[in-house]
Amino acid sequence: MLETPQRRPARFITFEGGEGVGKSTQVRRLLTRLANKGIEGVRTREPGGTPKAEAIRSFILQGRSEAWGAGAEAVLFAAARLDHVNQLIGPNLEKGTWVVSDRFCDSTRAYQGLTGGVEDRLIDALEVLALDGHSPDLTIVLDMDPVIAFERVQRRAVEDGLQVTGDRFEKEEIEWHRRLRHGFLDIASANAYRCVVISAEQSEEALEEAIWDVVSSRFPELQGRAA
Repeated sequence: MLETPQRRPARFITFEGGEGVGKSTQVRRLLTRLANKGIEGVRTREPGGTPKAEAIRSFILQGRSEAWGAGAEAVLFAAARLDHVNQLIGPNLEKGTWVVSDRFCDSTRAYQGLTGGVEDRLIDALEVLALDGHSPDLTIVLDMDPVIAFERVQRRAVEDGLQVTGDRFEKEEIEWHRRLRHGFLDIASANAYRCVVISAEQSEEALEEAIWDVVSSRFPELQGRAA
């Protein structure tokens, strides 16, 4: 009698870091590497990922919530995250599809908490509500000097013929972004079991390899097989 093969556990991987560090590019590259190994994955982002969450994203990044303060923004992000978890992240993990997200709960803790001054107890409560038990298996924190990051953003915009205007957070002063960077590093240090910091001050190709080394060594089903 043939045994029923066990379903491979689905993994939840998140990318974090400041503005312009290359998260979106590396999310795409990682999903390509996983697909080459026959692993089905879905790409998503925060805020966003579902129609309702994308509407909240637009509202916040247009600066329409700025006057309400960081606490109100944290609540809005949590509302978007709850829908994201219930409608996309949870169902995909349940059916065995890996989920790779450009930002997740650590961004709220860094932006509205450590940088925006929202108390830990509010951030903690919102996190419990929104995550519903769906914590990431691995978080890649891409680290880069914000001066270098914004130089890259501006250079790519010029190459693409675009004008850099900045969204709700991109337009903050450079010192704000330095505090944000240290906020992410503090989060990674406090959650070393889950978070891995990788320098993003290298080529996209070298960064992809560094990320793959971490991911493939973390999960047994990826070890010993080239992507």
